[in-house]
Amino acid sequence: MLQNALPEHVQSRLADYAKLLRIDRPIGSLLLLWPTWWALWLAAGGMPSLANIVIFTLGVFFMRAAGCAINDFADRDWDRHVKRTKDRPLTTGRIRAWEAVALFAGLCLVSFLMVVLFTNSLTLYLSFGGALLAFIYPFMKRYTHLPQLFLGAAFSWAIPMAWAAEANELSQLTWLLFTANVLWTVAYDTLYAMVDRDDDVKVGIKSTAILFGEADRAIIGSLQAMVIIILIMVGNQAELGSFYYLGVVAMASLFVYQQYLARERSRDGCFKAFLNNNWAGFAVFAGLALDLMI
Repeated sequence: MLQNALPEHVQSRLADYAKLLRIDRPIGSLLLLWPTWWALWLAAGGMPSLANIVIFTLGVFFMRAAGCAINDFADRDWDRHVKRTKDRPLTTGRIRAWEAVALFAGLCLVSFLMVVLFTNSLTLYLSFGGALLAFIYPFMKRYTHLPQLFLGAAFSWAIPMAWAAEANELSQLTWLLFTANVLWTVAYDTLYAMVDRDDDVKVGIKSTAILFGEADRAIIGSLQAMVIIILIMVGNQAELGSFYYLGVVAMASLFVYQQYLARERSRDGCFKAFLNNNWAGFAVFAGLALDLMI
C-alpha cells in the first residue's frame, strides 16, 4: 500500500490525524448522514439531484471531522482524566492544539466553498448557523448540563440546509424533521454520555446523563417516543405510504432493543445501545426511499 511506502514518522502522523478526525470511527458521520438524506429525499419528493447527494454526503463527513477536531481541542485538558479518551493524540501531545484548530477551520472552509459554488443563497445563509453550532457545542459542557441539546441542533442543521439546496425553500416538514432529529440526538448522545458518566462527574464535565440521573432510561424512552410520534406526523403530512411506516416501526423496535441493552447502565451496554442508532436511522431512510421510489 502507498501508506506503507511512506516514512514511519509520516505514517505515525497520518494515523494521529485520522484518530483526531475519527476517520477510523464512522458512526458519528453515519448518524449525521441518515437525517440529511431524509431531508434530501423528502424535499425532492423522490430522488434528489446527484450534485446535492455528493455535496451533502461529503459535507457530512467533512463537518463531522471538523467537529471532532474542535471537540478534542475544547476537551484536551479533561480528556486525560477519562478512561475512554486519555490516549487521544491531542491529549497526549502528539498533535498540537493549533493543528486541531487549523483542521477545523480548513474543513469548514472546504464545506463552505461547496455550498457557495454549487448550491443557492438560502443554503449559503443557513451554512453560517451550522458552522457556529459546530464551534460552540464542545464548549457547552462547561456551562450547562444540556450539551446534548446543542449537539442535537448542530447535527440537525444539515436538514434545513439540505432541504434548501434541493427545494430552495423551507417548509413545516423541514422543521418537523429538524425537531425529531434534535430529540433523537439528545437520546442517543445521552446513552453515549452514560458510558463516561463516572469519569465526567469526577472532572466536572456536564451532560444530560448526569442531569437525568436515575431517570436516564425513562427520559431517553420518552424522547424516543416523541421521535416516533413526530416521524408519524411527517409521514401523514407528506402522504407517505406503508414502506415509510415500516421503517418507522423498525426504528421503534430498535429503540426498545436499545433500552434492553442499556438496562444495567453498564459502559459496554450503553455504548452498544448508542451504536445501534445507526441502524435506526438507516431503517427510516430505507423505508422513505423505497416509498418514494414505488
